Amino acid sequence: MRAAVVVFPGSNCDRDLAVAFEAAGAEVSMVWHKDDALPEGVDVVGIPGGFSYGDYLRCGAIAAQSNICNAVKAHADRGGYVLGVCNGFQVLTETGLLPGALLRNAGLKYICKTVGLKVETSNSDFTAGYNAGDVIDIPIAHHDGNYFADADTIKRLQDADRVAFTYEDNPNGAQADIAGILSANRRVLGMMPHPERAADIGHGGTDGAALFRALVGALATA
Repeated sequence: MRAAVVVFPGSNCDRDLAVAFEAAGAEVSMVWHKDDALPEGVDVVGIPGGFSYGDYLRCGAIAAQSNICNAVKAHADRGGYVLGVCNGFQVLTETGLLPGALLRNAGLKYICKTVGLKVETSNSDFTAGYNAGDVIDIPIAHHDGNYFADADTIKRLQDADRVAFTYEDNPNGAQADIAGILSANRRVLGMMPHPERAADIGHGGTDGAALFRALVGALATA
């Protein structure tokens, strides 16, 4: 199973994401934002956390216009898998691969801590390693993690079982406590918390590792 991790100027979780994929058994390639194409045979693209282009304009807005994002969108349109974490989630909303937007935290402060996440669905290759209703401990580190969408979009996400994770104790004001959502075909996941920072015992917790194991396992047997 092959994964590609995109690197933008300002990315700072690209190596962490690659290590988490590798620990789950994936072969990983690092892809520069100016590249025009993804490596041949890539199954999943990881868009990492950080501050792409310094978060100028809007978080993720400049990155979404980069050369490689055209290839990422084409990959997703073909049914390929994409995982966007933190700034990566912001990029996915800016590309239109996921609905909604990530606004400034309600408290107007950067938040960096471990939070409880409720698994809302196990019906995806990303979340199949958990049971719906599980509460897992995953770090967050963001200034613009307040998920916003109009009421109709929120209802569509909930009715279609596309809310992947919610916050147990909402840290940023996100609507409906949303921490992560899935695309309509359930092959694109955007989430603000960092599962790659909870994928090794050295991190102080391994609750994020199941996400990578489930995804790599599903793609390896596809």
